Amino acid sequence: MSQAADLPWTLESIDLDRIEVACVRHDEDLFFLLCSASFVESGSDLYASNLIDHFAGDEELGGWLRQHWEQEELQHGRALAAYVRKVWPEFDWDKGFATFWNEYGAVCTAEQLESCRGLELAARCVVETGTASLYRALNDITDEPVLKQLTNHIKSDEVRHFKYFYQHYRRYREREGFGRYQVFRALLRRVNEIKSEDSDIALRHVFNQCYPQHQGNEAEFRRISDRAQGRLRRNIPAAMTVKMLLKPLDLPPRLQNALEKPLAKITEKLFLH
Repeated sequence: MSQAADLPWTLESIDLDRIEVACVRHDEDLFFLLCSASFVESGSDLYASNLIDHFAGDEELGGWLRQHWEQEELQHGRALAAYVRKVWPEFDWDKGFATFWNEYGAVCTAEQLESCRGLELAARCVVETGTASLYRALNDITDEPVLKQLTNHIKSDEVRHFKYFYQHYRRYREREGFGRYQVFRALLRRVNEIKSEDSDIALRHVFNQCYPQHQGNEAEFRRISDRAQGRLRRNIPAAMTVKMLLKPLDLPPRLQNALEKPLAKITEKLFLH
């Protein structure tokens, strides 16, 4: 059976000709969010390679990363890029991705990973939480039917990836015996990395491609990126995000319930400063 046949959905199942272009073409915020997400997802093979090396010897996890996780993440990138090309054909996606890749490839290194395997799996749960929340928010932002279908597919993939990483995190936690404080610090480190690096690099390269006359103009870049991210922030599913973020801490139920509401109020700031 081919890798594509194993995927929960395929790019071929998305009918791009059904896109209601007039619904979304005018929406620059949505363009920036979708295009930057397509850049990050399309770089998943490098991240997957780092993770596969990090978990060398773990045949079950390594096999899943190679055969499922990497293939699904790359499909997300292809599908988002295809959508962007269909709605905004004047944007040179290949050129934008090439400049993004030159910068992103230099910072996406194995040194970024947690040295402890179990803590890296906890950190992966943060990344999958962030992406599941991102695509759920994008799904809420748009009424365009094909984009709703696509973002729902991707969100479901990311939630499933979270569950798989969490399952292996529990296995490593038993083996390595690290404590809750170490887990908390690993979660916090990865939240800050998500906030400061991947999306910012991607948004900057979309901006540079769209507004070459403003390249290097930090104030203009911030104006456009803050507006797009503010739109996303207003739609972040805070309750879902907090539940997923707290899960690796394995808190007592009473404490978990007490923390969920106050943390939901600050989640958007944590992810999208």
